[in-house]
Amino acid sequence: MARFVLVSDLTLSHDYRNFPLLDFLPSAPASLLPGTIYYYLKGKPPPDINGRASLATYPLRKLEASLLQRYSEEEVVVAHEDYIEDFIDDKTELIGVTTMDPLSIAPLTMSYSIFFGSDGVAWVQKEFEKLIRRINRARSGKKAKLVIGGPGVWEFTVRPEEMDRLNIDYAFQGEAEDIVCDLFDYLLDGSTRSSAFFRGFQTFDDNFHKSFVDDPRFISRYQFSRQFPKLEDIPEIRNPSIKGLTEVMRGCGIGCDFCEVTLRPLRYYPPEKVRREIEVNVRGGLDNAWLHSDEIFAYEHGRNFVPNFEALEELMETVMSTRGVTQSNPTHGRISIPAAYPELMRRLSEILRAGPSNWIGLQVGVETGSDRLAKLHMPNKTLPLKIGPDGSWQEIVWQGTYVMNKYYWRPAFTVQVGQPSETPEDNWETVALINQMSNSEVDGRPFEFTITPMQNVPLGLIKNREFSSLVLDESQLAVYYASYRHLAKIAARDAFSAGKNGRDKSVFSKLGTGTLIGIGGRLMLRVVSSICKKRGVDLEKAARYGLDRKVPQAPLLRAS
Repeated sequence: MARFVLVSDLTLSHDYRNFPLLDFLPSAPASLLPGTIYYYLKGKPPPDINGRASLATYPLRKLEASLLQRYSEEEVVVAHEDYIEDFIDDKTELIGVTTMDPLSIAPLTMSYSIFFGSDGVAWVQKEFEKLIRRINRARSGKKAKLVIGGPGVWEFTVRPEEMDRLNIDYAFQGEAEDIVCDLFDYLLDGSTRSSAFFRGFQTFDDNFHKSFVDDPRFISRYQFSRQFPKLEDIPEIRNPSIKGLTEVMRGCGIGCDFCEVTLRPLRYYPPEKVRREIEVNVRGGLDNAWLHSDEIFAYEHGRNFVPNFEALEELMETVMSTRGVTQSNPTHGRISIPAAYPELMRRLSEILRAGPSNWIGLQVGVETGSDRLAKLHMPNKTLPLKIGPDGSWQEIVWQGTYVMNKYYWRPAFTVQVGQPSETPEDNWETVALINQMSNSEVDGRPFEFTITPMQNVPLGLIKNREFSSLVLDESQLAVYYASYRHLAKIAARDAFSAGKNGRDKSVFSKLGTGTLIGIGGRLMLRVVSSICKKRGVDLEKAARYGLDRKVPQAPLLRAS
């Protein structure tokens, strides 16, 4: 049997019927979303190969590749979720679990909890705890230790007592590709001393000032050593990843004051390195290359975040020329680049073969409709455009959406409520932005975008479990209402077409999924409307706010 068994949070490996935004489904409160609907929309995990996962989350594949530099394939197993117990016996030494939101206190999950007033757990936490209970039963009476890692580890740093409740031995915090073999050896030899590791965790205050806290249950990189692997120390995946995910860069560099990602150094994968990982996925039967970055338009960028046309085009051309790839899209990007450089978007769309039957999805953090908040919390997100000389933030967002839609890119926007120094006027500006775009067109087509509201909760309230005391004011509720009003419109319009290119070939399954999403959008809006109305929101005002203003028109902004 394997010395090391690796598995991911059970919410990360399913296909969610290949419908946009359904990947966020686990963030919903379990008390409000019936299990029958949740498990149906969750879809199925990929098939197994002798109990091993045929496809696995990208972080697990990176961890696997790192371990295989020292250990054999017989010693390292990425287990399929249905066969985890089959690989755990008396010879198993470490079980590693990667997780995103184990305690359901991530921004989107908390947004649902606060808005709906739900004190119960979200599906993502319920699924994580189910996995941990299975692992603990399988390793009971055996020597195997349980270690967790991944982006969700920060939640245990604010609630370390949960480590004991769930019987988790260790939590590792941070990037680890260059040190994971040493880490596993360190955990196995029982030592409490090592110059490479710190027994504790990093934490940040509300202003992202970093400090280190001693705690023997946590391990992180030694605080006076290099905190991130060099590009050359990050191995290439050896087996296929879920949804064909392939990393093209790490870090962001934009510097928004609410985002920890900006603290990571920028590292760019050369196009040929990206191609080799895509080829691994193609051999696994995947024809889509999902290009992960925290800010795709920052790839090899120039001064003032001016995009590097040649580098971006070379990257995309390399991806699309890889044998077996039929489609591709990046994960994250900012809206100012489409607004300022429509010619770049046109060119990238040609390379990616975007069109009416092949929309390119991109997650975009708009965060606010307020010039004041945009300048205060994310001044670099508008670069190389500047609010004022080049237009308002709303004009930049509108025109960026116009360009994206013109060339068949569909942005998935997020907005925040509860930002520091926020005023009701700021939130109403966000409502105005949503309403204007929801009623805008490009080339006779309605704007295509989704918008997801998120609650900005101060870390202090999370630590003290006082977030339940948050009460949304009328302007914040109006942002939720405007967002879900637009999402209901999108669900009614696109529910049956959005997943037509997915893996699910069953006509009846697609019909059932489309029906559920269409009806779900209407029901969700009814619930949201009822909550907002009871809390004093003028729904007519929220539905019409900003529509009396002149909508921006082409020609579009150009970067000077």
